[in-house]
Amino acid sequence: MSDVEDYTGRTGRNETREEQLDRNWAELLQELRVLQTGVQILAGFLLTLPFQQRFEKLDGWEVGLYLANVVIAALTTAFILLPVSVHRRLFRKRLKETLVSSADTITKIALGGIALLSAGTAALVFDVAAGRSAGVTAGGALLGVMVVMLVFVPLRLNKRATGRILPPARSKE
Repeated sequence: MSDVEDYTGRTGRNETREEQLDRNWAELLQELRVLQTGVQILAGFLLTLPFQQRFEKLDGWEVGLYLANVVIAALTTAFILLPVSVHRRLFRKRLKETLVSSADTITKIALGGIALLSAGTAALVFDVAAGRSAGVTAGGALLGVMVVMLVFVPLRLNKRATGRILPPARSKE
């Protein structure tokens, strides 16, 4: 059964608010673990590039794009770690709702960072391998696809799901 609230305000699960918050926190942590792995792989790839012979042949645009990607990777990593830091500060203060709500927002920001990092890394690779226009095209196209996948698809699914949950309108007789 879905944990989306139905029109009566129930979640469709037999759990207390505290149990729901605990479950939401656990789910967020699992999502952050998945995000962390992806960012680590991309960041690791980026950090090896300056040690390659071909790196010295990059032009100013490519070096700038590379450095921007490194900064985005570092900031995205920080956002992925932030909910853990917040948890450490709020631990045992009975602020689980604040923790879960803030972690949700932080995770959305981290997803945006990953979209930028993926598009920027693709732009750099295409730029070096196939030229500037290919790099800009690949980066822009990938960023567009990521926005659709990370923003519009979830919004569409949410709209579709909430449309099924609401009861049909009753006519006034």
